[in-house]
Amino acid sequence: MKSRNIVMGLSALLALSFAQKADAQVGEPYIHDPSTIMECDGKYYTFGTGGGGLISEDGWTWNGGAVRPGGGAAPDAIKIGDRYLVAYSTTGGGLGGGHRGTVVTMWNKTLDPNSPDFEYTEPIQVAASLNDEDCDAIDAGLLMGPDGRLWCTYGTYFGFIRVIELDPATGARMEGCRDIDIAIDCEATTMIYRDGYYYLLGTHGTCCDGVNSTYNIVVGRSKQPTGPFIDNVGRDMLKGGGKMVLAAGYRMTGAGHFGLYEVCEGVQKMSCHFEADFDRGGRSVLAIRPLLWKNGWPVAGEPFFEGTYMIESERRGYALELAVDFVRMQGGMRGFGGFGGARGATQAPVIIEEQKLSDVIGTWPEGNIDIRIGDYMFRPHQKWTITAVPEAGGYLGGPYYKIVIAGTDRALAATAAKEVTTVPEFTGADEQLWRIDQLTDGTFRIMPKKVPGCNEELVLYSAGDSFATLDKFDMNSDNSKWNFRQR
Repeated sequence: MKSRNIVMGLSALLALSFAQKADAQVGEPYIHDPSTIMECDGKYYTFGTGGGGLISEDGWTWNGGAVRPGGGAAPDAIKIGDRYLVAYSTTGGGLGGGHRGTVVTMWNKTLDPNSPDFEYTEPIQVAASLNDEDCDAIDAGLLMGPDGRLWCTYGTYFGFIRVIELDPATGARMEGCRDIDIAIDCEATTMIYRDGYYYLLGTHGTCCDGVNSTYNIVVGRSKQPTGPFIDNVGRDMLKGGGKMVLAAGYRMTGAGHFGLYEVCEGVQKMSCHFEADFDRGGRSVLAIRPLLWKNGWPVAGEPFFEGTYMIESERRGYALELAVDFVRMQGGMRGFGGFGGARGATQAPVIIEEQKLSDVIGTWPEGNIDIRIGDYMFRPHQKWTITAVPEAGGYLGGPYYKIVIAGTDRALAATAAKEVTTVPEFTGADEQLWRIDQLTDGTFRIMPKKVPGCNEELVLYSAGDSFATLDKFDMNSDNSKWNFRQR
């Protein structure tokens, strides 16, 4: 966060028609400078500037209620062992008319304000800045590296971004550590680690001006947590470098304050705020996107749009379809000499319409119809309409969806035998609700909310070139991965 006085895919999903996107969360997701999302006892928490924050039962519907004492600005949070460490800035960023500020840390056993164990420790100062210093002690970001060392970045546009090392046992500054300059021209920084690199994500542009805010999230990387952090074209972030991760879009502007949430291997979510949601009066809102990786660099995934798609197996490229008899279209076989008729004959080309649902639905059996995978041929039994079900709740970053054959109410469903089928009518039962997560490689996993009589988390799975079932998710197997193609 900067409070200077300023006037303020990979798989892009195309749909022939759409009504809703899963991007900004629902409920009352109003927050500025959200911390990294933490899970505690089955609930999700994020803290914001000014104290307090948001709580969610499912990761999709957010409301106020999180408690963080101390006020101040731009907190971050991390879980270490069985405790939560929260860092925030008591001032800085021009608050109070100057750049004098401090970063402090404090612990809690739980984030649930209703728990008898809920009690924050006294804050410990870990960094500070003076009015005439070329740094501003605000916008703390926390990372526990793979070697167990704890790092904190801080700073704003008013000078350098700096990194310090903290003691993971106490949350205090490591004795003898020095502040190291690692970037300029950004703020709201944090680090993440992946495959031998430390990635420094910072927020570039202007904030705090509603729909005129230009915030965007950029990144550089280094083999060391102390830098140098270089972007994809070789620019040092100490010289203003930074590759774009997320900017404005979909009627929201001012993306800032990156946070990473690891769902499981291959499923990562990034949180941020958008300074202004045009559909919510220009208020600052929490947003959660899939995080993808392309050529070793993080990039925000796209919102998922409702619409009609073919659902394509990454394993072979075949389409998910009803197991019904193939109905031939008019047109028949053509001779080898041209478009019918004698060789060399001229004839105006004929436009062939796609097969219609009304042409074939009478040949489909009643009751449940099994699912298989086959060559995509623009047929009605291969077209699926995907629609959010608002009353069904959601998961981290999205609502549950119903998946039906286009033009019908015939719904994809999980069975007690750990298979997939379609039922004649969507009823809203848990086995007919589907979670759609974009994976770090840009493909998707499709998971039923509940498999009847089963406590395992299973996903839609291509067990062969023509057989679809349910099985455990495996990021290393294309059998677990799907794509959505414009019908």
